[in-house]
Amino acid sequence: MATVGATPARTPQGPGPGGASAGFLSPALVPGPGEADEEDDEEQLAEIHLCVLWNSGYLGIAYYDTSDSTIYFMPDAPDHESLKLLQRVLDEISPRSVVTSAKQDENMTCFLGKLASQEHREPKRPEIIFLPSVDFGLEISKQRLLSGNYSFIPDSMTTTEKILFLSSIIPFDCLLTVRALGGLLKFLGRRRIGVELEDYNVSVPILGFKKFVLTHLVSIDQDTYSVLQIFKSESHPSVYKVASGLKEGLSLFGILNRCRCKWGEKLLRLWFTRPTQDLGELNSRLDVIQFFLLPQNLDMAQMLHRLLGHIKNVPLILKRMKLSHTKVSDWHVLYKTVYSALGLRDACRSLPQSIQLFRDISQEFSDDLHHIASLIGKVVDFEGSLAENRFTVLPNIDPEIDEKKRRLMGLPGFLTEVARKELENLDSRIPSCSVIYIPLIGFLLSIPRLPSMVEASDFEIEGLDFMFLSEEKLHYRSARTKELDALLGDLHCDIRDQETLLMYQLQCQVLARAAVLTRVLDLASRLDVLLSLASAARDYGYSRPCYSPRLLGVRIQNGRHPLMELCARTFVPNSTECGGDKGRVKVITGPNSSGKSIYLKQVGLITFMALVGSFVPAEEAEIGAVDAIFTRIHSCESISLGLSTFMIDLNQVAKAVNNATERSLVLIDEFGKGTNTVDGLALLAAVLRHWLALGPTCPHIFVATNFLSLVQLQLLPQGPLVQYLTMTTCEDGNDLVFFYQVCEGVATASHASHTAAQAGLPDKLIARGKEVSDLICSGKSIKPVKELLKEKQMENCHILVDKFLKLDLEDPNLDLDIFMSREVLPAATAIL
Repeated sequence: MATVGATPARTPQGPGPGGASAGFLSPALVPGPGEADEEDDEEQLAEIHLCVLWNSGYLGIAYYDTSDSTIYFMPDAPDHESLKLLQRVLDEISPRSVVTSAKQDENMTCFLGKLASQEHREPKRPEIIFLPSVDFGLEISKQRLLSGNYSFIPDSMTTTEKILFLSSIIPFDCLLTVRALGGLLKFLGRRRIGVELEDYNVSVPILGFKKFVLTHLVSIDQDTYSVLQIFKSESHPSVYKVASGLKEGLSLFGILNRCRCKWGEKLLRLWFTRPTQDLGELNSRLDVIQFFLLPQNLDMAQMLHRLLGHIKNVPLILKRMKLSHTKVSDWHVLYKTVYSALGLRDACRSLPQSIQLFRDISQEFSDDLHHIASLIGKVVDFEGSLAENRFTVLPNIDPEIDEKKRRLMGLPGFLTEVARKELENLDSRIPSCSVIYIPLIGFLLSIPRLPSMVEASDFEIEGLDFMFLSEEKLHYRSARTKELDALLGDLHCDIRDQETLLMYQLQCQVLARAAVLTRVLDLASRLDVLLSLASAARDYGYSRPCYSPRLLGVRIQNGRHPLMELCARTFVPNSTECGGDKGRVKVITGPNSSGKSIYLKQVGLITFMALVGSFVPAEEAEIGAVDAIFTRIHSCESISLGLSTFMIDLNQVAKAVNNATERSLVLIDEFGKGTNTVDGLALLAAVLRHWLALGPTCPHIFVATNFLSLVQLQLLPQGPLVQYLTMTTCEDGNDLVFFYQVCEGVATASHASHTAAQAGLPDKLIARGKEVSDLICSGKSIKPVKELLKEKQMENCHILVDKFLKLDLEDPNLDLDIFMSREVLPAATAIL
């Protein structure tokens, strides 16, 4: 008996029962697409493209960041002919390319020439791109800005309203900045950054314009970041992530970074690279940290931290929406992000509105977020989208889509009946058949291949149009299947097209509110950073610093090294005071391994932490007006630089000598040890005397050295500007006990022999070293040790006797003259 079946090639899973709710689902109830919501964190290599113009002593700067598809601009700013401000911008943002006008003056030409010649610049040197000067014209630049297609500007705005809107964001009175923005837009359109493979009518996505400034920033170079271990990169231990690069090692950033979202971590890194002197900004950060450190606010901090874990990479999703590349997981991620943002808003409304951050979140997380969450929750079928791996909508959104889905769901039973009727008209040799539906192809009659069907001509059946052979199944079009195509059409494609249209309309609704989503990310990442700093301050026992603009320097009561205290069993705190005109140059002496370097780094790290708005590891800390931190502590050697260790040391000191002001902090450790002792001592003394000659405008300098002659020979002028400190120790017999405590005074010896013994050198070598040292100090001549000479003579005699005993005097090839000249005479010379 023939079997009859109807097998649809693909039957979409229908939506669940019930209509859309007026509210929106909790993220916990929404299925995570295999936890694929982490796709929003996929790391695309971010690039920054900078456009700069220099004219009449002013800079106009704008750059495009591909990580958030945002253009940043700096209002016209004065700069020195050496373009120090431009160099600071380059150091901070590390652009992939630098775009400028082909018409430049000599200063800019020389600067760009040096920049292009830095073959070993870290990171990779930027590409220098020259555009015709006509591309930077003022009027054409304004026209480019005003005619741009920006997703954050509603389509309903008129031309006049658009101009007024952009005028509230972009300073059109800053002519150089406007010209730089125009040149940057020209470059982006020409290079098609981020849309290289898209149709030419797809423009580079621009999700916003933001202003950045470098005023009030504290200058810190890369050497300082490295030697203070503010950042420290290590190879990733996972074999799967070797190609992806590095992970953060034991560093200040590593112990303070407890951010729950990627953008919080990014903002914390940005704060670390841009320490500031803006006391209003610093105190606003400290106010939030202090609030969350109160015991009664711990539960609130933990709840906010959990909500922040759902704040994802919104700019990447908006960029995909702009390019119509939205993924299924993006809707789920965006929904959870918006829902969590509403939770943050509700929580912050219950917190003191006297704190600026809480007030901003309460006010700026507007009802647009509720609108976005409600739309997504009502429209998007998360379960269906996951099953279909495409965007699908919930029932009761579009009656036409619901009707077509109902038809598609009823196809199996209907096609079974059609197959039964088809089988009645087929040859009796055909045991079974089925009617299937294939998207884009339509309805087909499928029958099994018979043994007699060998050649292609055997596939022909009267009344049927042969289509193709697949898996021993012959597929035909019959009159009934053609009728089904005409009656039902391509249901699957029709449904997909209509749902895609709905997705596009939903995307437009979201993009029209992109500004509030961007603001959500800014404020949420700021809250994330401050919660992270508060958590670290609670765990490590940090205290709030205070700021005194009139104090030139720092005062620290019982400060601790934030990294060393985590590694040592016990840590001895030390105080620091370098305010006012007294003791601006502190010369620190003491035995090796007594803690001089740790003390220097401790001062630098506590000052740095205060300048990023963090609590600090000290009982009290008062931070004055510090504009820069310079260091010469470790030699950051690099073969690629082609410089000697001492040359690198000199470069670091030269940077401090040429740039330090009376508000700068300079930390120098063992400068001069990389060359002849006398020359190194002379250089150190000359550098310190240069600063001391500045009088009250001398920087705040901490110098750790083992050159005791600096004090003994009185190479530095006497006066209140110099203060001598030492690390306390105590000799207990042959042992040396370190107290790691700073006090006033000068060390009498370096105790290098004690350090050598700790390193495991033989006692005989240590004793000889002490003997030679004593002879040099007393001015006596150094003579070889007689006992050592006798031992060496006896050893040579034994070697010579052994050679004689090994001689074979009966050997006819033995030449005694050669043996005497080559073996005996040289050995005898060494013995005598």
